Amino acid sequence: MNAQDWAVVFQRALEVILLLFVATGAVPVLSGLYSFLAIPFHSVINHYSKAKPYFPRVSIVLPAWNEAPVLSHSIDRLMALEYPIESLRIYVVDDASTDNTPEVMAAKMAQYPGNVFHLRRDKGGEGKAFTLNHGIREILKDDWMQALLIMDADVIYLPDSLRKMTRHLADPKVGAVSAYIREGSADKSYLTRFIGLEYVLSQPAARRAQNVLGAQACLAGGAQLHSRENLIALGGQIDTSTLAEDTITTFETQLRGREVVFEPLAIVLSEEPDSIDALWKQRLRWARGNVTVTAKYKHIWFRPSKVHKLGTISFGFVWFSLWLLPVAMVLSSIGLLGLLLMHSALAVIVFRSLWITAACTFAFTLAISAQLDGSITRPAWREVLTFPGIISMIVMLTAFFPKLVEVQIPGLFGATLSPSTEFILTICIYIWIPFSMVGAWLARKVEKSGVGRFLTPTLIYLVGYGSLLCAITFDSYIKELRHAEAKWDKTEKIGRIAA
Repeated sequence: MNAQDWAVVFQRALEVILLLFVATGAVPVLSGLYSFLAIPFHSVINHYSKAKPYFPRVSIVLPAWNEAPVLSHSIDRLMALEYPIESLRIYVVDDASTDNTPEVMAAKMAQYPGNVFHLRRDKGGEGKAFTLNHGIREILKDDWMQALLIMDADVIYLPDSLRKMTRHLADPKVGAVSAYIREGSADKSYLTRFIGLEYVLSQPAARRAQNVLGAQACLAGGAQLHSRENLIALGGQIDTSTLAEDTITTFETQLRGREVVFEPLAIVLSEEPDSIDALWKQRLRWARGNVTVTAKYKHIWFRPSKVHKLGTISFGFVWFSLWLLPVAMVLSSIGLLGLLLMHSALAVIVFRSLWITAACTFAFTLAISAQLDGSITRPAWREVLTFPGIISMIVMLTAFFPKLVEVQIPGLFGATLSPSTEFILTICIYIWIPFSMVGAWLARKVEKSGVGRFLTPTLIYLVGYGSLLCAITFDSYIKELRHAEAKWDKTEKIGRIAA
């Protein structure tokens, strides 16, 4: 072949590589579509046929560090559960608190003798898992406990939530049950509304799908119920080697052949971060924990087993499409940009295909979610519409109507874009997604400035809450590559839950 032939071969090979890059951007979209298509099957593929009224003796372990503002209310709500009071014991594990937690607990033990217990650690600050294990060791010293509920100090269980969880333990094959953690702040902000919508997407929606697929990714950290047998099989303790002890517990339960069930009708209210900085720290901890989980269980990915379904192709597909979402966003934009700069005829075709698919999937998932918890989605209609970001929505419209941004909108003002300006605008559209993560990072940076009160919400609405979550995940990659210290950053709670 001559030089010209080699140039053609190189161009075709580069085009194929760039198309593969673009295809990575379709993977998370197809994964989300796959999961949400499974949700309607939950009406027939579920665990309810094996569940029945069952009221085991439940020990509730409640880790607390300087939680005095919320402890009293949380205990009162637990004692008001629709559950036999003689079958409930609440163990508050005080992680060497420096506030008036001991005084609060003394009053509660006097109010509920035989039901409420205070366990105090002399050394605190080691993390939630160490605190939980202190309580679990005490609880396992006798045979009273038949089921263990792990919760957070600030969450509020609705009256019927526990009995809806315990009914699944009537099936001895079930090792653990998780509830639906719903954002429950009374004074909702734009951020807590976004979080509330995210929780609808990730719990009553996605975890219903996981029930159907037969593998659960994670028990809710503040609402996980274990049978005594499962807890003992796990070694009588929670993993302390990572920041994702709840995910490790979920995986280990299933690896030992026991089922994990998500109960969408057991609702637990939680106070979530009300600032980007606090949310960033919380989700960075989760993301770094997931890095550890992914590496720890490298031997199970895409290896089907007769014991569990964590190794199925479908579960691995969903897990990695979420974990590597920022990578997919960057690679797909590089692919689109490369095709555009090569003046490939495929550039417009794949751009439109990718974004139209994303738009349709987005509309479908939100329509499903709106039906699952209208109490959250209806008041948050602005956040529902802008979840992907206003600019991303404009990009979606551009995919449906190619001349909208380049011709029709400028035409409203009597303007015509030059070919060079039109080309630059097209580049900006094609590479928008990675830069949306930069916008989310910037929103965090300006939050504490004088203009942060107004600029931060504006930026999040523009770039999208999803881009904020991707930016946090991307930050976890950087932290892992730098081997930065992984520490437990406690999310401050002040008792904002609406009971």
